[in-house]
Amino acid sequence: MIISVHSENPNLRHIRHALEALKNGDLIVYPTDTLYGLGCDIFNKMAIEKIYALRKIDRKKPLSFICHDFSQIAEYAKISNYGYKVMKSIFPGPYTIVLPATNKVPKMLVTKQKTVGIRIPENEFALTLVQEFGAPIISTTITSDDQIAISDPEVIHEIYQNQIKYVFSDGLSMSEPSTVLEIKDDEVNVLRKGKGDISFLY
Repeated sequence: MIISVHSENPNLRHIRHALEALKNGDLIVYPTDTLYGLGCDIFNKMAIEKIYALRKIDRKKPLSFICHDFSQIAEYAKISNYGYKVMKSIFPGPYTIVLPATNKVPKMLVTKQKTVGIRIPENEFALTLVQEFGAPIISTTITSDDQIAISDPEVIHEIYQNQIKYVFSDGLSMSEPSTVLEIKDDEVNVLRKGKGDISFLY
């Protein structure tokens, strides 16, 4: 089902639909400040397996997830004082930050380097959803069979309606993916240049 939503003023009825789906182990598509996110409960292994199958990507490639604030990030990642200052200057925003993972992160979401990718998007629908859910949710770009990002929620629904419970649509997203930054040893490394500006690093 496709449901029209307002990112900056989310309807709590829509949020409740999303919460029910997440609790039932279903997949949802939701707006972020970059491209649409494909998500599920980070603690539901079967739901995560569904995402890997739908995306047709290697299960060795960990998926990032959304937190709603810094206190929640601190549950799942180890943050240095330097890392906190960097994140404070860019979150919420179009960035994914790679940090050392804590033991609370499910093993299938941790890289070989024991790191994890985390976002706080500038999108009230996504943030309200995570806050109300009480735990992070997966955030990965939904793609076509040739791994090209799909920015039209109508197309997402048409292709994947049998695999995704809800597509929460806020219209066509003509955005870029998030900028991926790794914070390690009080340094920031750019792993992928995306929507997020990196001029502050230089």
